[in-house]
Amino acid sequence: MDSQSSLPMDSLPVAVIGAGPIGLAAAAHLAERGVKVKVFEAGETVGANIRDWGHVRVFTTWEQNVDTASRRLLERHGWVLPEAGKLPTGDEIYRHYLQPLSELPELKGSIQTGAKVIAISRAGLDKVTSKGREAKPFEIRVADRDGRQQIVHARAVIDASGTWQNQNPVGTSGLPAPGEDRFADRIAYGMPDVLGGQRAAYANQRIAVVGGGYSAINVLLDLVRLAQDAPETRAVWVVRGTNMNRIYGGGSADQLEARGALGTNLKRLVDQGKIQLVTGFSTTEIKQQGDGLQLIGATANGELSLPAVDRIIVATGQRPNLEMTRELRLELDPWLEGVKALGPLIDPNLHSCGSVPPHGHRETSHPEPGFYTIGVKSYGRAPTFLLLTGYEQARSVAAAIAGDMEAADNVQLVLPETGICSTNNAADAAGCCGGPAPAETNACCVADVVAKEAGKVGCGCAA
Repeated sequence: MDSQSSLPMDSLPVAVIGAGPIGLAAAAHLAERGVKVKVFEAGETVGANIRDWGHVRVFTTWEQNVDTASRRLLERHGWVLPEAGKLPTGDEIYRHYLQPLSELPELKGSIQTGAKVIAISRAGLDKVTSKGREAKPFEIRVADRDGRQQIVHARAVIDASGTWQNQNPVGTSGLPAPGEDRFADRIAYGMPDVLGGQRAAYANQRIAVVGGGYSAINVLLDLVRLAQDAPETRAVWVVRGTNMNRIYGGGSADQLEARGALGTNLKRLVDQGKIQLVTGFSTTEIKQQGDGLQLIGATANGELSLPAVDRIIVATGQRPNLEMTRELRLELDPWLEGVKALGPLIDPNLHSCGSVPPHGHRETSHPEPGFYTIGVKSYGRAPTFLLLTGYEQARSVAAAIAGDMEAADNVQLVLPETGICSTNNAADAAGCCGGPAPAETNACCVADVVAKEAGKVGCGCAA
Protein backbone atom coordinates (compact mmCIF):
# COMPACT_ATOMS: atom_id res chain seq x y z
CA MET A 1 0.00 0.00 0.00
CA ASP A 2 1.36 3.45 -0.82
CA SER A 3 2.10 6.01 1.87
CA GLN A 4 -0.70 8.25 0.63
CA SER A 5 -3.33 6.21 2.47
CA SER A 6 -2.80 8.14 5.71
CA LEU A 7 -2.65 11.59 4.12
CA PRO A 8 -5.51 14.13 4.37
CA MET A 9 -7.91 13.98 1.42
CA ASP A 10 -7.04 17.46 0.17
CA SER A 11 -3.37 16.51 -0.18
CA LEU A 12 -4.11 13.49 -2.38
CA PRO A 13 -3.99 13.72 -6.18
CA VAL A 14 -6.93 13.50 -8.54
CA ALA A 15 -6.66 10.30 -10.55
CA VAL A 16 -7.43 10.45 -14.26
CA ILE A 17 -7.91 7.13 -16.02
CA GLY A 18 -6.90 7.30 -19.66
CA ALA A 19 -4.37 9.55 -21.43
CA GLY A 20 -6.31 10.14 -24.61
CA PRO A 21 -7.46 13.62 -25.68
CA ILE A 22 -10.14 13.85 -22.98
CA GLY A 23 -8.05 12.45 -20.15
CA LEU A 24 -5.14 14.76 -20.98
CA ALA A 25 -7.57 17.69 -21.24
CA ALA A 26 -8.82 16.94 -17.72
CA ALA A 27 -5.22 16.78 -16.51
CA ALA A 28 -4.41 20.09 -18.21
CA HIS A 29 -7.39 21.86 -16.65
CA LEU A 30 -6.49 20.50 -13.23
CA ALA A 31 -2.83 21.47 -13.64
CA GLU A 32 -3.85 24.99 -14.66
CA ARG A 33 -5.76 25.25 -11.39
CA GLY A 34 -2.86 23.97 -9.33
CA VAL A 35 -4.54 20.64 -8.50
CA LYS A 36 -2.25 17.66 -8.14
CA VAL A 37 -3.09 15.00 -10.74
CA LYS A 38 -2.03 11.47 -11.60
CA VAL A 39 -2.86 10.01 -15.03
CA PHE A 40 -2.93 6.26 -15.66
CA GLU A 41 -2.77 5.01 -19.24
CA ALA A 42 -2.99 1.30 -20.03
CA GLY A 43 -1.32 1.71 -23.42
CA GLU A 44 2.37 2.06 -24.08
CA THR A 45 2.01 5.74 -24.99
CA VAL A 46 -0.49 8.51 -24.48
CA GLY A 47 -3.23 8.48 -27.12
CA ALA A 48 -2.87 4.71 -27.52
CA ASN A 49 -6.45 4.22 -28.68
CA ILE A 50 -6.18 6.99 -31.26
CA ARG A 51 -2.93 5.53 -32.55
CA ASP A 52 -4.80 2.28 -33.16
CA TRP A 53 -6.70 4.10 -35.92
CA GLY A 54 -3.96 6.60 -36.70
CA HIS A 55 -4.38 6.10 -40.46
CA VAL A 56 -7.92 7.55 -40.38
CA ARG A 57 -8.54 11.23 -41.15
CA VAL A 58 -11.13 12.71 -38.80
CA PHE A 59 -13.98 14.96 -39.96
CA THR A 60 -13.28 17.74 -37.45
CA THR A 61 -10.64 20.43 -37.94
CA TRP A 62 -7.50 20.95 -35.91
CA GLU A 63 -9.16 23.80 -34.04
CA GLN A 64 -12.04 21.50 -33.07
CA ASN A 65 -9.67 18.77 -31.88
CA VAL A 66 -7.65 20.81 -29.38
CA ASP A 67 -8.77 21.52 -25.81
CA THR A 68 -8.56 25.09 -24.51
CA ALA A 69 -6.43 24.50 -21.38
CA SER A 70 -4.17 22.09 -23.27
CA ARG A 71 -3.65 24.72 -25.95
CA ARG A 72 -2.79 27.38 -23.38
CA LEU A 73 -0.20 25.14 -21.74
CA LEU A 74 1.33 24.19 -25.09
CA GLU A 75 1.48 27.75 -26.39
CA ARG A 76 3.21 28.81 -23.20
CA HIS A 77 6.08 26.60 -24.35
CA GLY A 78 6.12 27.81 -27.96
CA TRP A 79 3.74 25.32 -29.55
CA VAL A 80 1.85 26.49 -32.63
CA LEU A 81 -1.53 25.10 -33.64
CA PRO A 82 -1.28 23.23 -36.96
CA GLU A 83 -3.31 24.67 -39.80
CA ALA A 84 -6.59 25.43 -38.03
CA GLY A 85 -8.92 24.38 -40.83
CA LYS A 86 -7.10 21.20 -41.82
CA LEU A 87 -8.49 17.76 -41.02
CA PRO A 88 -5.83 15.72 -39.19
CA THR A 89 -5.38 11.97 -39.07
CA GLY A 90 -5.35 10.15 -35.76
CA ASP A 91 -1.59 9.77 -36.05
CA GLU A 92 -1.17 13.51 -36.64
CA ILE A 93 -3.27 14.27 -33.56
CA TYR A 94 -0.92 12.07 -31.56
CA ARG A 95 2.36 13.39 -33.00
CA HIS A 96 1.52 17.10 -33.17
CA TYR A 97 -0.75 17.47 -30.15
CA LEU A 98 -1.02 14.65 -27.61
CA GLN A 99 2.64 13.66 -27.49
CA PRO A 100 3.92 17.25 -27.09
CA LEU A 101 1.22 17.91 -24.48
CA SER A 102 2.27 14.89 -22.44
CA GLU A 103 5.89 16.03 -22.45
CA LEU A 104 5.22 19.46 -20.95
CA PRO A 105 6.78 19.94 -17.50
CA GLU A 106 3.31 20.65 -16.07
CA LEU A 107 2.13 17.13 -16.99
CA LYS A 108 5.07 14.86 -17.76
CA GLY A 109 5.73 13.71 -14.20
CA SER A 110 2.05 12.99 -13.63
CA ILE A 111 1.52 10.52 -16.47
CA GLN A 112 2.17 6.81 -16.08
CA THR A 113 1.89 4.67 -19.23
CA GLY A 114 1.66 0.89 -19.27
CA ALA A 115 -0.48 1.31 -16.16
CA LYS A 116 -3.82 -0.50 -16.33
CA VAL A 117 -6.41 0.29 -13.68
CA ILE A 118 -7.77 -3.05 -12.49
CA ALA A 119 -10.23 -1.92 -9.82
CA ILE A 120 -11.41 1.13 -7.89
CA SER A 121 -13.02 1.23 -4.46
CA ARG A 122 -13.06 3.34 -1.29
CA ALA A 123 -10.18 2.67 1.07
CA GLY A 124 -11.43 0.26 3.73
CA LEU A 125 -15.03 0.25 2.46
CA ASP A 126 -16.93 -1.93 0.04
CA LYS A 127 -19.85 -0.82 -2.09
CA VAL A 128 -22.45 -1.58 0.59
CA THR A 129 -21.08 0.62 3.37
CA SER A 130 -22.44 4.16 3.58
CA LYS A 131 -21.15 5.56 6.87
CA GLY A 132 -18.13 7.80 6.43
CA ARG A 133 -17.91 7.10 2.72
CA GLU A 134 -17.18 10.64 1.58
CA ALA A 135 -14.28 10.94 4.01
CA LYS A 136 -12.46 7.92 2.61
CA PRO A 137 -10.05 8.28 -0.32
CA PHE A 138 -10.43 6.24 -3.46
CA GLU A 139 -8.32 3.10 -3.56
CA ILE A 140 -7.07 2.38 -7.08
CA ARG A 141 -5.32 -0.84 -8.02
CA VAL A 142 -3.00 -0.41 -10.97
CA ALA A 143 -1.11 -3.15 -12.83
CA ASP A 144 2.14 -2.41 -14.65
CA ARG A 145 3.41 -4.00 -17.85
CA ASP A 146 4.55 -7.10 -15.97
CA GLY A 147 1.28 -7.52 -14.08
CA ARG A 148 2.65 -6.23 -10.79
CA GLN A 149 0.04 -4.27 -8.87
CA GLN A 150 0.31 -1.10 -6.84
CA ILE A 151 -2.30 0.67 -4.76
CA VAL A 152 -2.76 4.40 -5.24
CA HIS A 153 -5.09 6.65 -3.27
CA ALA A 154 -6.87 9.68 -4.71
CA ARG A 155 -9.25 12.39 -3.56
CA ALA A 156 -11.32 12.15 -6.76
CA VAL A 157 -11.36 9.99 -9.88
CA ILE A 158 -12.10 11.01 -13.47
CA ASP A 159 -12.72 8.02 -15.72
CA ALA A 160 -11.78 8.98 -19.28
CA SER A 161 -10.73 5.48 -20.31
CA GLY A 162 -12.99 5.39 -23.35
CA THR A 163 -14.54 2.34 -24.97
CA TRP A 164 -12.25 1.54 -27.92
CA GLN A 165 -10.73 -1.56 -26.32
CA ASN A 166 -14.17 -3.12 -25.86
CA GLN A 167 -15.51 -3.61 -29.38
CA ASN A 168 -19.04 -4.92 -29.85
CA PRO A 169 -19.36 -8.39 -31.37
CA VAL A 170 -20.87 -9.10 -34.78
CA GLY A 171 -23.72 -11.02 -33.15
CA THR A 172 -26.79 -8.82 -33.07
CA SER A 173 -27.99 -10.22 -29.74
CA GLY A 174 -25.12 -8.38 -28.07
CA LEU A 175 -23.25 -11.64 -27.63
CA PRO A 176 -20.64 -13.11 -29.96
CA ALA A 177 -22.31 -14.97 -32.81
CA PRO A 178 -21.68 -18.72 -32.91
CA GLY A 179 -18.46 -19.14 -34.88
CA GLU A 180 -17.18 -15.64 -34.07
CA ASP A 181 -14.56 -16.93 -31.64
CA ARG A 182 -13.69 -19.93 -33.81
CA PHE A 183 -12.75 -17.79 -36.80
CA ALA A 184 -11.15 -14.98 -34.80
CA ASP A 185 -8.00 -15.03 -36.95
CA ARG A 186 -10.07 -13.88 -39.95
CA ILE A 187 -12.20 -11.32 -38.15
CA ALA A 188 -11.02 -7.79 -37.35
CA TYR A 189 -12.75 -5.14 -35.23
CA GLY A 190 -12.85 -1.38 -35.54
CA MET A 191 -10.86 0.17 -38.39
CA PRO A 192 -7.93 -1.97 -39.56
CA ASP A 193 -5.37 -0.21 -41.74
CA VAL A 194 -6.26 -1.93 -45.01
CA LEU A 195 -4.20 0.52 -47.07
CA GLY A 196 -1.12 0.36 -44.88
CA GLY A 197 0.23 -2.14 -42.42
CA GLN A 198 -2.56 -4.68 -42.97
CA ARG A 199 -2.81 -4.27 -46.73
CA ALA A 200 -1.54 -7.79 -47.54
CA ALA A 201 -4.36 -9.37 -45.53
CA TYR A 202 -7.08 -7.58 -47.53
CA ALA A 203 -5.76 -7.05 -51.05
CA ASN A 204 -7.67 -9.10 -53.65
CA GLN A 205 -9.87 -10.59 -50.93
CA ARG A 206 -13.62 -10.75 -50.46
CA ILE A 207 -14.42 -8.69 -47.36
CA ALA A 208 -17.67 -8.22 -45.47
CA VAL A 209 -17.86 -5.01 -43.44
CA VAL A 210 -20.55 -5.18 -40.76
CA GLY A 211 -21.81 -1.94 -39.22
CA GLY A 212 -23.56 1.30 -40.08
CA GLY A 213 -21.43 3.99 -38.44
CA TYR A 214 -18.45 6.14 -39.33
CA SER A 215 -15.97 3.35 -38.60
CA ALA A 216 -17.63 1.14 -41.21
CA ILE A 217 -17.81 4.01 -43.69
CA ASN A 218 -14.08 4.78 -43.37
CA VAL A 219 -13.15 1.11 -43.84
CA LEU A 220 -15.37 0.78 -46.91
CA LEU A 221 -13.92 3.89 -48.54
CA ASP A 222 -10.42 2.50 -47.95
CA LEU A 223 -11.38 -0.85 -49.46
CA VAL A 224 -12.58 0.87 -52.62
CA ARG A 225 -9.22 2.68 -52.83
CA LEU A 226 -7.47 -0.65 -52.29
CA ALA A 227 -9.42 -2.14 -55.19
CA GLN A 228 -7.89 0.42 -57.54
CA ASP A 229 -4.51 -1.31 -57.12
CA ALA A 230 -5.80 -4.78 -56.19
CA PRO A 231 -8.77 -5.19 -58.56
CA GLU A 232 -9.98 -8.50 -57.14
CA THR A 233 -10.80 -6.81 -53.83
CA ARG A 234 -14.53 -7.07 -53.18
CA ALA A 235 -16.43 -5.27 -50.41
CA VAL A 236 -19.87 -6.24 -49.11
CA TRP A 237 -21.45 -3.83 -46.64
CA VAL A 238 -23.78 -5.52 -44.16
CA VAL A 239 -26.16 -3.26 -42.20
CA ARG A 240 -28.71 -4.27 -39.61
CA GLY A 241 -31.03 -1.32 -40.24
CA THR A 242 -32.94 -0.24 -43.32
CA ASN A 243 -33.00 3.55 -42.87
CA MET A 244 -30.11 4.44 -45.16
CA ASN A 245 -30.89 8.16 -44.93
CA ARG A 246 -29.88 8.03 -41.32
CA ILE A 247 -26.72 6.02 -42.07
CA TYR A 248 -25.61 8.15 -45.01
CA GLY A 249 -26.17 11.25 -42.90
CA GLY A 250 -27.12 14.79 -43.77
CA GLY A 251 -24.80 15.31 -46.73
CA SER A 252 -24.45 18.99 -47.59
CA ALA A 253 -26.76 19.89 -44.68
CA ASP A 254 -24.19 18.60 -42.17
CA GLN A 255 -22.44 21.50 -40.45
CA LEU A 256 -19.26 19.41 -40.49
CA GLU A 257 -18.56 19.33 -44.21
CA ALA A 258 -16.20 16.34 -44.06
CA ARG A 259 -18.64 14.31 -41.99
CA GLY A 260 -21.42 14.92 -44.50
CA ALA A 261 -19.09 14.06 -47.37
CA LEU A 262 -18.32 10.63 -45.92
CA GLY A 263 -21.89 9.45 -46.33
CA THR A 264 -22.31 11.19 -49.68
CA ASN A 265 -19.20 9.52 -51.10
CA LEU A 266 -20.22 6.15 -49.78
CA LYS A 267 -23.70 6.39 -51.29
CA ARG A 268 -22.18 7.24 -54.65
CA LEU A 269 -19.95 4.16 -54.51
CA VAL A 270 -22.91 1.97 -53.58
CA ASP A 271 -24.92 3.42 -56.45
CA GLN A 272 -22.00 2.71 -58.81
CA GLY A 273 -21.87 -0.92 -57.69
CA LYS A 274 -18.38 -0.64 -56.22
CA ILE A 275 -19.77 -1.68 -52.84
CA GLN A 276 -22.51 -4.28 -52.51
CA LEU A 277 -25.02 -3.28 -49.86
CA VAL A 278 -27.02 -5.66 -47.67
CA THR A 279 -29.59 -4.04 -45.37
CA GLY A 280 -31.97 -5.45 -42.81
CA PHE A 281 -29.56 -8.29 -42.00
CA SER A 282 -28.91 -9.31 -38.38
CA THR A 283 -25.99 -11.72 -38.07
CA THR A 284 -26.81 -14.83 -36.07
CA GLU A 285 -23.96 -17.18 -36.99
CA ILE A 286 -20.68 -17.49 -38.90
CA LYS A 287 -19.97 -20.74 -40.72
CA GLN A 288 -17.20 -22.01 -42.94
CA GLN A 289 -18.13 -22.50 -46.57
CA GLY A 290 -15.33 -23.93 -48.65
CA ASP A 291 -12.31 -21.76 -47.97
CA GLY A 292 -14.47 -18.80 -46.96
CA LEU A 293 -16.68 -17.58 -44.15
CA GLN A 294 -20.43 -17.29 -44.49
CA LEU A 295 -22.59 -14.87 -42.55
CA ILE A 296 -25.94 -16.32 -41.55
CA GLY A 297 -28.57 -13.81 -40.55
CA ALA A 298 -32.15 -13.02 -39.79
CA THR A 299 -34.16 -10.77 -42.10
CA ALA A 300 -37.78 -9.73 -42.30
CA ASN A 301 -38.31 -12.70 -44.63
CA GLY A 302 -36.57 -15.34 -42.54
CA GLU A 303 -33.05 -16.71 -42.28
CA LEU A 304 -30.66 -16.06 -45.16
CA SER A 305 -27.03 -16.87 -45.88
CA LEU A 306 -24.71 -14.45 -47.64
CA PRO A 307 -22.08 -15.56 -50.15
CA ALA A 308 -18.78 -16.58 -48.57
CA VAL A 309 -16.07 -13.99 -47.93
CA ASP A 310 -12.41 -14.29 -47.02
CA ARG A 311 -12.44 -11.84 -44.13
CA ILE A 312 -14.91 -9.99 -41.93
CA ILE A 313 -14.47 -6.53 -40.46
CA VAL A 314 -16.79 -5.83 -37.54
CA ALA A 315 -17.46 -2.11 -37.05
CA THR A 316 -20.51 -2.34 -34.80
CA GLY A 317 -19.41 0.12 -32.13
CA GLN A 318 -18.01 -0.25 -28.65
CA ARG A 319 -19.22 -0.69 -25.09
CA PRO A 320 -17.75 0.50 -21.77
CA ASN A 321 -15.76 -1.76 -19.48
CA LEU A 322 -17.61 -1.60 -16.17
CA GLU A 323 -15.65 -4.25 -14.30
CA MET A 324 -13.09 -1.94 -12.73
CA THR A 325 -15.83 0.18 -11.11
CA ARG A 326 -17.79 -2.75 -9.69
CA GLU A 327 -17.21 -1.58 -6.08
CA LEU A 328 -18.35 1.98 -6.74
CA ARG A 329 -21.85 3.41 -6.57
CA LEU A 330 -22.49 4.37 -10.16
CA GLU A 331 -25.74 5.48 -11.73
CA LEU A 332 -25.81 4.29 -15.33
CA ASP A 333 -28.37 4.31 -18.09
CA PRO A 334 -29.91 0.81 -18.02
CA TRP A 335 -29.23 0.00 -21.67
CA LEU A 336 -26.63 2.48 -22.92
CA GLU A 337 -24.42 1.99 -19.82
CA GLY A 338 -23.34 5.62 -20.00
CA VAL A 339 -24.04 8.16 -17.28
CA LYS A 340 -27.73 8.08 -16.48
CA ALA A 341 -28.40 11.80 -16.91
CA LEU A 342 -27.27 11.68 -20.55
CA GLY A 343 -29.16 8.54 -21.52
CA PRO A 344 -32.45 10.14 -22.61
CA LEU A 345 -30.59 12.81 -24.59
CA ILE A 346 -28.43 10.48 -26.69
CA ASP A 347 -30.48 7.28 -26.92
CA PRO A 348 -30.18 6.14 -30.57
CA ASN A 349 -33.60 4.50 -30.27
CA LEU A 350 -35.05 8.00 -30.03
CA HIS A 351 -32.60 10.46 -31.54
CA SER A 352 -30.42 10.88 -34.60
CA CYS A 353 -29.62 14.53 -33.91
CA GLY A 354 -26.03 15.70 -33.91
CA SER A 355 -26.28 17.82 -30.77
CA VAL A 356 -26.79 17.34 -27.06
CA PRO A 357 -27.71 20.04 -24.51
CA PRO A 358 -24.83 21.63 -22.59
CA HIS A 359 -23.70 19.46 -19.70
CA GLY A 360 -20.79 19.14 -17.33
CA HIS A 361 -19.88 17.95 -13.85
CA ARG A 362 -23.44 17.49 -12.59
CA GLU A 363 -24.46 15.17 -15.43
CA THR A 364 -21.19 13.21 -15.43
CA SER A 365 -21.10 12.61 -11.66
CA HIS A 366 -22.49 9.63 -9.76
CA PRO A 367 -23.87 8.77 -6.31
CA GLU A 368 -20.23 7.93 -5.53
CA PRO A 369 -18.90 11.32 -4.34
CA GLY A 370 -15.92 12.52 -6.30
CA PHE A 371 -16.23 10.06 -9.18
CA TYR A 372 -16.89 11.26 -12.74
CA THR A 373 -17.25 9.54 -16.11
CA ILE A 374 -16.29 11.74 -19.06
CA GLY A 375 -15.46 11.37 -22.71
CA VAL A 376 -16.93 8.71 -24.96
CA LYS A 377 -17.40 6.43 -21.94
CA SER A 378 -19.99 8.88 -20.61
CA TYR A 379 -22.04 8.00 -23.70
CA GLY A 380 -21.75 4.25 -23.04
CA ARG A 381 -22.97 2.32 -26.06
CA ALA A 382 -24.37 5.38 -27.86
CA PRO A 383 -22.77 5.59 -31.31
CA THR A 384 -21.76 9.23 -31.75
CA PHE A 385 -19.41 11.51 -29.80
CA LEU A 386 -17.30 14.58 -30.55
CA LEU A 387 -14.14 15.66 -28.74
CA LEU A 388 -15.76 19.05 -28.19
CA THR A 389 -18.25 17.35 -25.88
CA GLY A 390 -15.54 15.69 -23.83
CA TYR A 391 -13.43 18.83 -23.58
CA GLU A 392 -16.31 20.77 -22.04
CA GLN A 393 -16.99 17.89 -19.65
CA ALA A 394 -13.32 17.90 -18.61
CA ARG A 395 -13.29 21.68 -18.06
CA SER A 396 -16.44 21.61 -15.93
CA VAL A 397 -15.35 18.62 -13.83
CA ALA A 398 -11.91 20.10 -13.19
CA ALA A 399 -13.50 23.36 -12.05
CA ALA A 400 -15.85 21.48 -9.70
CA ILE A 401 -13.00 19.50 -8.15
CA ALA A 402 -11.04 22.73 -7.67
CA GLY A 403 -14.05 24.26 -5.89
CA ASP A 404 -14.89 26.85 -8.55
CA MET A 405 -18.58 26.01 -8.80
CA GLU A 406 -19.45 29.13 -10.78
CA ALA A 407 -17.15 28.05 -13.60
CA ALA A 408 -18.18 24.42 -13.21
CA ASP A 409 -21.85 25.23 -13.68
CA ASN A 410 -21.27 27.64 -16.57
CA VAL A 411 -21.33 24.92 -19.21
CA GLN A 412 -21.46 25.89 -22.86
CA LEU A 413 -21.64 23.33 -25.61
CA VAL A 414 -22.56 24.02 -29.22
CA LEU A 415 -22.05 21.03 -31.51
CA PRO A 416 -22.25 21.02 -35.32
CA GLU A 417 -25.56 19.55 -36.49
CA THR A 418 -25.52 16.39 -38.58
CA GLY A 419 -28.22 17.64 -40.94
CA ILE A 420 -30.57 14.85 -39.88
CA CYS A 421 -32.82 14.86 -36.85
CA SER A 422 -35.38 12.09 -36.69
CA THR A 423 -37.25 10.33 -33.94
CA ASN A 424 -38.59 7.68 -36.29
CA ASN A 425 -35.95 5.19 -37.35
CA ALA A 426 -38.24 3.58 -39.92
CA ALA A 427 -38.97 6.81 -41.72
CA ASP A 428 -37.51 7.50 -45.15
CA ALA A 429 -35.89 4.07 -45.42
CA ALA A 430 -33.90 3.83 -48.63
CA GLY A 431 -33.83 0.84 -50.89
CA CYS A 432 -30.74 -1.15 -51.73
CA CYS A 433 -30.10 1.00 -54.82
CA GLY A 434 -30.25 4.21 -52.78
CA GLY A 435 -33.71 5.10 -54.09
CA PRO A 436 -37.19 4.66 -52.63
CA ALA A 437 -37.55 1.59 -50.47
CA PRO A 438 -39.27 -1.29 -52.25
CA ALA A 439 -42.05 -3.16 -50.49
CA GLU A 440 -39.59 -5.84 -49.39
CA THR A 441 -36.36 -3.90 -48.87
CA ASN A 442 -34.58 -6.59 -46.87
CA ALA A 443 -35.19 -9.39 -49.34
CA CYS A 444 -34.19 -7.22 -52.30
CA CYS A 445 -30.86 -6.18 -50.91
CA VAL A 446 -29.86 -9.65 -49.78
CA ALA A 447 -31.08 -11.17 -53.03
CA ASP A 448 -28.98 -8.71 -55.05
CA VAL A 449 -25.76 -9.87 -53.45
CA VAL A 450 -26.65 -13.54 -53.77
CA ALA A 451 -27.73 -13.08 -57.38
CA LYS A 452 -24.63 -11.14 -58.35
CA GLU A 453 -22.40 -13.86 -56.93
CA ALA A 454 -24.26 -16.32 -59.12
CA GLY A 455 -23.90 -14.15 -62.21
CA LYS A 456 -27.58 -13.27 -62.21
CA VAL A 457 -29.59 -10.11 -61.69
CA GLY A 458 -31.53 -9.69 -58.46
CA CYS A 459 -34.13 -6.96 -57.93
CA GLY A 460 -32.66 -4.72 -60.57
CA CYS A 461 -29.91 -3.26 -58.38
CA ALA A 462 -27.11 -5.75 -58.92
CA ALA A 463 -26.87 -5.64 -62.69
